[in-house]
Amino acid sequence: MHWYHGIVGCVYLAFILVASCKVIIPNELPLIQEVTTTLREWSIIWRQLYVVNNREMFCSVRHMIYDLIEWRSQILSGTLPQDELKELKKKVTAKIDYGNRILDLDLVVRDEDGNILDPEQTSTISLFRAHEIASKQVEERLQEEKSQKQNIDINRQAKFAATPSFALFVNLKNVVCKIGEDAEVLMSLYDPLESKFISENYLVRWSSCGLPKDIDRLHNLRAVFTDLGSKDLKREKISFVCQIVRVGRMELRDNNTRKLTSGLRRPFGVAVMDVTDIINGKVDDEDKQHFIPFQPVAGENDFLQTVINKVIAAKEVNHKGQGLWVTLKLLPGDIHQIRKEFPHLVDRSTAVARKMGFPEIIMPGDVRNDIYVTLVQGDFDKGSKTTAKNVEVTVSVYDEDGKRLESVIFPGAGDEAISEYKSVIYYQVKQPRWFETVKVYKLWTVCITIKHLIMCWVFSSFFFITAKDKSEKIFALAFVKLMRYDGTTLRDGEHDLIVYKAEAKKLEDASTYLSLPSTKIELEEKGHSATGKSMQNLGSCTISKDSFQISTLVCSTKLTQNVDLLGLLKWRSNTNLLQQNLKQLMKVDGGEVVKFLQDTLDALFNIMMENSESETFDTLVFDALVFIIGLIADRKFQHFNPVLETYIKKHFSATLAYTKLTKVLKTYVDNAEKCGITDQLFKAMKALEYIFKFIVRSRILFNQLYENKGEADFRESLLQLFKSINEMMSSISDQTVIVKVRALQVSILTLLLHPKPQLGGWLKCMIVYLKLCMEILLPTMTDQLKYHLERQEDLEACCQLLSNILEVLYKKDVGPTQRHVQIIMEKLLRTVNRTVISMGRDSELIGSFVACMTAILRQMEDYHYAHLIKTFGKMRSDVVDFLMETFIMFKNLIGKNVYPFDWVIMNMMQNKVFLRAINQYADMLNKKFLDQANFELQLWNNYFHLAVAFLTQESLQLENFSSAKRAKILNKYGDMRRQIGFEIRDMWYNLGQHKIKFIPEMVGPILEMTLIPETELRKATIPIFFDMMQCEFHSTRSFQMFEKEIITKLDHEVEGGRGDEQYKVLFDKM
Repeated sequence: MHWYHGIVGCVYLAFILVASCKVIIPNELPLIQEVTTTLREWSIIWRQLYVVNNREMFCSVRHMIYDLIEWRSQILSGTLPQDELKELKKKVTAKIDYGNRILDLDLVVRDEDGNILDPEQTSTISLFRAHEIASKQVEERLQEEKSQKQNIDINRQAKFAATPSFALFVNLKNVVCKIGEDAEVLMSLYDPLESKFISENYLVRWSSCGLPKDIDRLHNLRAVFTDLGSKDLKREKISFVCQIVRVGRMELRDNNTRKLTSGLRRPFGVAVMDVTDIINGKVDDEDKQHFIPFQPVAGENDFLQTVINKVIAAKEVNHKGQGLWVTLKLLPGDIHQIRKEFPHLVDRSTAVARKMGFPEIIMPGDVRNDIYVTLVQGDFDKGSKTTAKNVEVTVSVYDEDGKRLESVIFPGAGDEAISEYKSVIYYQVKQPRWFETVKVYKLWTVCITIKHLIMCWVFSSFFFITAKDKSEKIFALAFVKLMRYDGTTLRDGEHDLIVYKAEAKKLEDASTYLSLPSTKIELEEKGHSATGKSMQNLGSCTISKDSFQISTLVCSTKLTQNVDLLGLLKWRSNTNLLQQNLKQLMKVDGGEVVKFLQDTLDALFNIMMENSESETFDTLVFDALVFIIGLIADRKFQHFNPVLETYIKKHFSATLAYTKLTKVLKTYVDNAEKCGITDQLFKAMKALEYIFKFIVRSRILFNQLYENKGEADFRESLLQLFKSINEMMSSISDQTVIVKVRALQVSILTLLLHPKPQLGGWLKCMIVYLKLCMEILLPTMTDQLKYHLERQEDLEACCQLLSNILEVLYKKDVGPTQRHVQIIMEKLLRTVNRTVISMGRDSELIGSFVACMTAILRQMEDYHYAHLIKTFGKMRSDVVDFLMETFIMFKNLIGKNVYPFDWVIMNMMQNKVFLRAINQYADMLNKKFLDQANFELQLWNNYFHLAVAFLTQESLQLENFSSAKRAKILNKYGDMRRQIGFEIRDMWYNLGQHKIKFIPEMVGPILEMTLIPETELRKATIPIFFDMMQCEFHSTRSFQMFEKEIITKLDHEVEGGRGDEQYKVLFDKM
């Protein structure tokens, strides 16, 4: 009679219906399922942490569990917008991965959308790379958490340094300052070590009643200082500077308003805050309000920049409760990213104060045509007066006809454009120093007029000068031409301007002055002295002995300061110089080229398109394109890679470029051995990735326009190009060695694996030609790989190329790949195996090479394994050597895995591939090395030790895992111990008369296998002991060797804690 034991007691078997297990498919999102599973797994560990009184870890896990529960509820609510849902998913997966790591759980690998990768649908190479990425991300998160606990954000600086641009967000909460009149509050970033401003001003106009003049902006005084880059991040110090300029009377203490001139800009004071800690991430709280103490000017002739430097040098400021309240936060990304990722901080109403000058990366579409004009200093003669003049400088902009341009001057972000800018007035200073900067929106001629206010500090004088039209008088003017005679812009830097004496009759016509020299350098070039102390006449105008300096900084993506680059950009104006301009382009400084990257590329392809019937300029345009791509490949300009990618996707439009680029590239390859060609071909090979992207994008655009017209010609041109590359790779010439190495590193196959989604169109197009490419290039590439691997040369490049080849061959949309896998197997499998064997475990490439080897084995079909033996020909010893090498390598890799213990998916994938390979090689043993004449004892012995090592490895011992992990492994891979155990049993019985050769040596390994607590495995393998006894008895009429060995080994295993009651029962029973 049979009974079942249940909750209520024993129940007779006849009353029980045994139902089959039902598989329930949840309706929840995969991420919700993952969160639920994770919470269940963590809750068990959480309880254990409480039991062992690990309070710190207990609290950490509690916070993570609460976060996941909250986020799970938000996702299930279905009320989140798509962008917020996407961000929340990132937070959830990051939290799960981080928690798994600190709890020593398995690493989870995901795709770009955060979904868990299915190892059955993912190539081995992709799986390996996903593990590398996931492991690196978790490690960075661990470092961030560690840094936060120590109040040192080590990784933050590295993170922002890797970000092309970032911005400082500022929210002005209040200005607590007794001014008494209207004021301008000018905020900017300042480098104290260089004593210069690095950003535009953020301007807030403040009323005398203590509120913003624009009352609608109350509680919304926000700005972002953008375009900051990694160089700014590395500055030793950065200060946030606020200058307060009073706008009103000349002297604040005079209350007789009838006598006063109004609207004058007078220095009032500054407030300075060191924001280096915020930039470095030590302070990162957008809600924390910072108080910036206010320092008033000591006298009315104190220069504001001097006061700024004094405040920075001082340890503390006697602010008397006056100052500014602000919040600050560092934000990664450009203005478009910031508006998208931080909409609660930055919206369309937020003022944008740009860096003075270009950002480190200039994206296509970021069109600028600005100039920053800084009023530096002047020296003005007192004349017949006993006191110095009160000097006000006004700046206005004129075109080449002398007409003033309206609303083109920007005094600061957040304010409207103006037509005339007025400087701060310092009281009776002979040599004023302003350091005031304005931005001119269009590059025309800046005309600067200097006005003298006939003012005196005596009160009665004020009354006199407030009479109509007597409040101010223009006494001199200066100007500068921003466009040079050769079409380039004014050079950046300081300029010593000529100061002309103002004459009333000529002031009405600005064109009178605009034809004259504007700087002292120009004056000297025309043979006049610029150092005389007395006045000089120039034409009908008089040069004053006063001096005035400004500095300019051109920030234009349309106008350049380089003559050679300008010649190319304006190539249509003089086509006779086109050849020279193309050659000169390759001598232009890289920094200037990347600033005008889009316009330069447009010019090159326009030249190509407008000369489509001629080949005159094709090679020069190709060389120029290679030069530009080479620039961007340089570490100095590597951040411009996204710019080039964006250009190809959104701005490139040359539909016929593919024919010319293909033809020139083929010409170079065909003439690789010619003198002078090798160097240029090497550069072209370095640029090959982007050359092919241009070719394919051009062809896609042509197809869209002409509906696949000329498809056969395009295929033929590619075929001929691949053949030429193939012939070059097969060449034995020493001149082409460097080129061939580079070709391997940037193989065309590598181009097919670009992971960025924006390249999906060209990738799909290129896959059409993949089979053609494979047929031509694969044999040559495998030969080259074999050559370099056998000599241990360029291992990293070889591994990268082989990985990419295997990755391409795994794709389902590339057609049949059996022949291609066969080529790789024949030429590279054994070479890769030997590379792995020779490589130490501390090598950085060991994981990559093992992944390559595993990928080859995984992509081999039964046909390939059968064909593998044939490749060795009739040399039986070669087959033996190959199998011996493989068995020893597998055993070493199983015993000392190259991957971390938490790379469970990668390790299980490797085990699955190894198991199949072991079984395939076992068939070879049965077919080739089992009969009496061909039996190989050592080969069989290595097989058994490998199989037992595989079965007993720690990563397959399911009883040591949690129930959830055990269920996942059984569902995905089954119990591989049982599979290999049954194979060991069958192989043992296949030995026949050769069994005695393995007694007693195999008793220990078989015993170790039977001790695995898996019932079916034990039932299948314990009978092997009885077979051993029988075998020895038939041979020697005793089983003393077996008896002695099993007792010794069994004692050793039991003393080590192995064995259980079930084993004892089964061993006795069987």
